[in-house]
Amino acid sequence: MIIIMKPNASKEAVSRVASIVESRGLQVHLSKGDEVTIVGVVGDKSKLHGSNIEISEGVDKIVNVTESYKLVNKKFHPEDSRIPVGNTFIGPGSVTVMAGPCAIENNRQLMETAVAVKKAGATFLRGGAYKPRTSPYSFQGLEEEGLEYMKEARDATGLNVICEVTSAHAIEAAVKYVDMLQIGARNMQNFELLKEAGKSGIPVLLKRGLSATIDEWLNAAEYIISEGNPNIVLCERGIRTYETSTRNTLDISAVPVIRAKSHLPVIVDPSHATGVRAYVEPLAKAAVAVGADGLMIEVHPCPSCALSDGPQSLTFDQFRTLMDDLKPFARLVGRKL
Repeated sequence: MIIIMKPNASKEAVSRVASIVESRGLQVHLSKGDEVTIVGVVGDKSKLHGSNIEISEGVDKIVNVTESYKLVNKKFHPEDSRIPVGNTFIGPGSVTVMAGPCAIENNRQLMETAVAVKKAGATFLRGGAYKPRTSPYSFQGLEEEGLEYMKEARDATGLNVICEVTSAHAIEAAVKYVDMLQIGARNMQNFELLKEAGKSGIPVLLKRGLSATIDEWLNAAEYIISEGNPNIVLCERGIRTYETSTRNTLDISAVPVIRAKSHLPVIVDPSHATGVRAYVEPLAKAAVAVGADGLMIEVHPCPSCALSDGPQSLTFDQFRTLMDDLKPFARLVGRKL
């Protein structure tokens, strides 16, 4: 449930309401907007019976939250969150672009890509050091060696860096090198991994699962935030349907749905959604036009030679052209690119 305070409620009134809630063994999460403060209550609300909290000074009304996810719910936090990551923010007012190879292959490949995507306007370098692949015989990543290359690229270019993690061990290593952790689609409901990501304190990008509903996706985010880490960004990357023309089916409607249900930023990955290079540009434009807070784009110096996901990766020239073409779409929705 949430307790909505009156616009003129004093700090003392808010504090008294919070104290009543905590005295009944429940958790309090305050959301202070420009005009209204909301007291979020997490726990068994039946414990508040007889407290008469609804007539406490400064209380406007009480609203029950029926969704199982609470902390990521927009009812708890009506204003859209702006997530700090490294030297930038992800959220309202801008379009954040994360670009780089699916898999880190060597230092030269990553550094060349970092320089190219930075020049084109990206603010994040993405790259996979831990690669959960469908086949056990596919390239699995350079692991900590790849993370070291990411840090070198960050130091050289000033880009923020993000890498997928697949285990608690990977998180332990990654936090020494990267600005943001990525939980991939296959691990969206790996609840122990989500808890460890929450405990890490480092910002997390949470991709939607292959066949996950939006509510399941938001509940996965709830695992992270419930461990004390509020810095979460969601990523729509396509879901599995009967259609075979693309690798997955990009659910572009997920962007406005998430923006209605949650205060967390949401970005789109058109590369993994389609698996086809030619479709990345139009879907990237659609994502920006529909209100996405950012994009994740796969870029490689030589896609035909890539060890992973070459068919969907853009060349440097293609990525630069895409960034130029996206600018009017960003302006259309009042954002900076």
